[in-house]
Parts: sequence; C-alpha cells; structure tokens
Amino acid sequence: MSKHNPAPSINIRRSSLGRARGLGAAKTGSAHWWAERLTSVALLPLVLYFVVSVLVLKGADHAAMVAYMAEPWNTVLYIALIAALFYHLDMGMQVVIEDYVRTDVIRITVLLVVKAGIALLALACLISVLKLAFS
Repeated sequence: MSKHNPAPSINIRRSSLGRARGLGAAKTGSAHWWAERLTSVALLPLVLYFVVSVLVLKGADHAAMVAYMAEPWNTVLYIALIAALFYHLDMGMQVVIEDYVRTDVIRITVLLVVKAGIALLALACLISVLKLAFS
C-alpha cells in the first residue's frame, strides 16, 4: 500500500438478530432465562402438592401436622418447594430491579437488600419445616 492509501478495512455489518444471538452483552442472559423457566416447571407439581397437602391437613391439630411432616418424602418435597420458590423469586426480582432501577448505586443497594430479605425468608421457611420434621 502506498503512503497515501490506508490499508483496506473490513466493515462487518451484522443484523440485529445476528447481534442478539448468543448470550447477550453480559454472556449470562440465556442461563438466567433457562433457570427461570426450569424453576417455573419445577414449581408446577410442587405447588400442586402444597395445595393438596393443605387441603388434607385442613382442620388438623399440631400433632397431625408433626406426624405428616415427619414422613421423609413430605419433608423433602417441602424443602424442594422452598428452594425452587425462593430461587425463582430471587431471579424474578433481580430482573425487575435491573430493568426499572436506573441509578447504579441504588440498583446495587436494592438488589442486596431484596436478596438478603429473600434469603432470610427462605431460611425461616426451611427452619420451620425442619423443626416440624424433627420434633
């Protein structure tokens, strides 16, 4: 090339679809999306199980509830419900906060407070189930 003609450059033009394929700018978008969908699918039978167990235990006293929760499969299913429910809640709240809170410092603060609240509620539920299961 001569001194006055710069080296040829390649200008790649990509469509919006081409840029959107893959995982997005943060390289984690599709994993988060799939995790939300999987927890949604897991929650369907778990919530149905919860509703049925509430109907079965309607009017039961504390001793009946303790006996019900002492069964290993009931304890395991309730723990699975708690894990899926609060994980799904955490991911959904993260998306809402990231979409609607514009200031970085406020967004991070709100995310931390919400995540801490969700973790405390999940822990309280877990302790309640384990206390019933082992009493």
